[in-house]
Amino acid sequence: MGPVVVTSAGRVRGVGRDGMVSFRGIPFAAPPDGPLRFRPPAPAPGWDGIRDAVAYGAAPPQSAPAPGAPAVWRPGDGLDCLTVNVWTPDPGAAGLPVMVWIYGGMWKHGSSSMPQYDATALAGSGVVVVTFNYRVGFEGFAHLPGVPDNRGLRDQIAALEWVRDNITGFGGDSGNVTVFGQSAGAASTALLMAAPAARGLFRRAIAQSVPAGARTRAEAGTVTDTIARAAGVPADWDSLAALPPEALLAVQDTPLRGRDDGFTAFGPVVDGELVTGQPWTALEAGAGRDVDLIAGFTHDEYLGQGPLPPAGADLGSVAEAVGLDRQAAAAYRGAHPELGDAELFTVMLSDALVRMPTTRVARAHANAGGRTWLYDFTWKGPTLGAAHGIDVPFTFGNATSRYAARFLGSPAPAGFAGLSERLRTAWTSFAGSGDPGWPRFTPDRRTTRLWDLPPADTRYPLEASWRIWDA
Repeated sequence: MGPVVVTSAGRVRGVGRDGMVSFRGIPFAAPPDGPLRFRPPAPAPGWDGIRDAVAYGAAPPQSAPAPGAPAVWRPGDGLDCLTVNVWTPDPGAAGLPVMVWIYGGMWKHGSSSMPQYDATALAGSGVVVVTFNYRVGFEGFAHLPGVPDNRGLRDQIAALEWVRDNITGFGGDSGNVTVFGQSAGAASTALLMAAPAARGLFRRAIAQSVPAGARTRAEAGTVTDTIARAAGVPADWDSLAALPPEALLAVQDTPLRGRDDGFTAFGPVVDGELVTGQPWTALEAGAGRDVDLIAGFTHDEYLGQGPLPPAGADLGSVAEAVGLDRQAAAAYRGAHPELGDAELFTVMLSDALVRMPTTRVARAHANAGGRTWLYDFTWKGPTLGAAHGIDVPFTFGNATSRYAARFLGSPAPAGFAGLSERLRTAWTSFAGSGDPGWPRFTPDRRTTRLWDLPPADTRYPLEASWRIWDA
């Protein structure tokens, strides 16, 4: 029989293994179904007796993350997806640092049940780790008239409120919470730093590969109209809420057809409440200044995300597609004369999609007086180099999942274990004391950690790109 912890909704029983206790599938909000469909999260109903928290809850509705990949959600799974999972070295402890993970997935994929997010190894460093589900795709980020936007972000805040109210019973310190996430989870982290509704729910943040991608209400409304037409219903709550999730999943990529400039139709909506613009805009004005921040990117962010151009491709058109001009393409060529077209294309797209947005987040936070650290994950895997997402297996210490094998091969290279341990030590030290072990990134001293074997600290490595984007 595993240990029992009392939560605000009822008692839960976990399972102990290898010196770690895990609790899985604990509801933090009511199922977003029926009258709660497309609504902000509502309180979870309580239960009598002891609930066995030994299995993950259902994933949020979504399509398979890639062709040939196993389905994360199936129609019979329904909408009862708002659950948390906790790993703790000792439920009877007091005051352990808490780390709360927000998964990525282009705002339309992701679940805390994915094997790459098993937190056994990370919690073994002496922290309590929480993972949770939030609604993605149309369920979480579609704009609907008369309904609050950004339900996925609101789910995240509800999960953090659950942590505040309950984590003490699992050995954690509710006053020492670090939010960390990758890709869409990193952008969520940066947005939550600035959101008034999340103020006081965490004191530190780690943003791993922050993308741009906030939509105006007009842009998000156009996406909804397109999807509703494809589904054959009016673009209103009554009509769309009457559809089963699988009917919306079948058409939710309709706005992307015929386009090669986007991976997803969804993202945070600029509602003037939770989201006021791109992730760095509110930080520039000082919001989130009191939250310590690590931000960083992988060096080859674009690799694995999309096709490389044919020989002789027009890089000026690429520059215009990402919001620059043709002079910028010439500036990139001048800054990197040693690179071929495919390599230069990767540099430009890596900058546009993630490296410059992440730099802007770090720079905005540091310029506003926040304590900021920046990194560049430069360790190259055998298949995709330092591609977007390669840092996730290192963060959790998991090298055997299907996800990890995509970046690391199987078995993982010999250097994986050592670099993963160093990265996890930095992350958990930051969560515990606010010091990851390398100098801060400041307006006048832009020190950057290079995560490789061995790690090194240097000047900001993308000065040429920074100048181009500033210009």
